[in-house]
Amino acid sequence: MQFWTRFASAALLAVAPAALAQDVSSGPDKDAKVPALKVFDATGPNKDKDVDYGAERKDKPTIYLLVRADKFDRPMNRFAKGLDDRVKKDSEDAYIVAVWLTDDVDKAKERLPAVQQSVQYQNTALTIFTGGKDGPNDWHANPDAHLTVVLAVKGKVVATLGYQSVNETDVKAVREAFQKALK
Repeated sequence: MQFWTRFASAALLAVAPAALAQDVSSGPDKDAKVPALKVFDATGPNKDKDVDYGAERKDKPTIYLLVRADKFDRPMNRFAKGLDDRVKKDSEDAYIVAVWLTDDVDKAKERLPAVQQSVQYQNTALTIFTGGKDGPNDWHANPDAHLTVVLAVKGKVVATLGYQSVNETDVKAVREAFQKALK
């Protein structure tokens, strides 16, 4: 009996950090109007241009990904690709805008087209916030969040999720929240 108590305690302690790692408050307030999002579009429909995706997407369902460039890794890429592969199943008008938060804009301008060529996102614009790694003020990106997911429907923020660790298994929860907001 004592073995099972210790085993259960150890298992709980092993799982607790993973659960907490995905519980970082980050992003604009729920029910707020989607703030302006002036970025450089590296791969999307406005390639090589500055664009305000907040205004461009207006009332269309959009998933915004605020990516800490220095924390972008393969698991995060698998998460983004998983969303990219499924977003049009949730709404024909849905789209993903991934925003790199970095102090090295030139490096990001070189890297993102290579990422696009490798991964072949179909429904995602890879963009760069050129004002620094803290991101746009009105987007309230928590520096502890490696990735901030902002779900927007009809020009309003319907949910935000901050992650310190993310992978393809997190796609399901984001899609469920997005599908719920679309109803």
